[in-house]
Amino acid sequence: MQPIDELSVAEARGLDGLLFDLDDTFLDRGRLTEAAYSALFRLRESGLLTIAVTGRPAAWGAVIARQWPVVAALTENGSIAFWRADNAVEQADLGAARERDERREKLSRIVSELRRELPELEPSDDVDGRISDFTFDIGERQRVADATILRAIELSERLGARTRRSTVHLHVTLDGLDKASGVVRLLRRHSGVDPTAARFRYAFIGDSENDESCFAAFATTIAVSNLSGRPSVMPRFVTRNALSAGFSEAAAVLIERRGG
Repeated sequence: MQPIDELSVAEARGLDGLLFDLDDTFLDRGRLTEAAYSALFRLRESGLLTIAVTGRPAAWGAVIARQWPVVAALTENGSIAFWRADNAVEQADLGAARERDERREKLSRIVSELRRELPELEPSDDVDGRISDFTFDIGERQRVADATILRAIELSERLGARTRRSTVHLHVTLDGLDKASGVVRLLRRHSGVDPTAARFRYAFIGDSENDESCFAAFATTIAVSNLSGRPSVMPRFVTRNALSAGFSEAAAVLIERRGG
């Protein structure tokens, strides 16, 4: 990975927007900092559109789209999107709107089996705000042994579910979307952006394994210095600072390179 300072003027000026993860990228252990929030306004002033791309629940996305200086929020690792339309917030189920009730019932049965087999797993505290997945807390309020997490992943997949792991949660879902495929669908639906063009016109910044689809899909990719796990494709650039300070650092470079 190259230092973010090596991002060229031409590459920065060729961007239309910045896609950003929340936990341990934009947020500091779940907390919103003044510097990171202010950076969203400065990015907008520089001409960049910003979209939050997170594993957090749909309930978060509705608030983010309504109150933050972003054009949209994509939640639950690619399935549920929100954007402002005049004074209202529009919501779209990008995964399986027609099959959602059936999938939720099946997912509930899978989660019950997981909890019987692995009683040490605890649901995350935001699980009631979710539509397309179920999450276990593996690093937010408690630490779960890797062996337990790997066992949960194996069992989930054997029961027909997909899993995604972030620094704080283990997601269990029946949806096939990931952050990259979900955000490409969102960009096309919201802004009419061609999927191929989106790869080169939008940058992505993240920190963990559930960001790897975006690290692989987009041409301009950035990691904050606390990057964890082993993404199959590493980001091209990395910040000196960690967490929200790293996000603010990347934002400052983008703004400066764009002549802001």
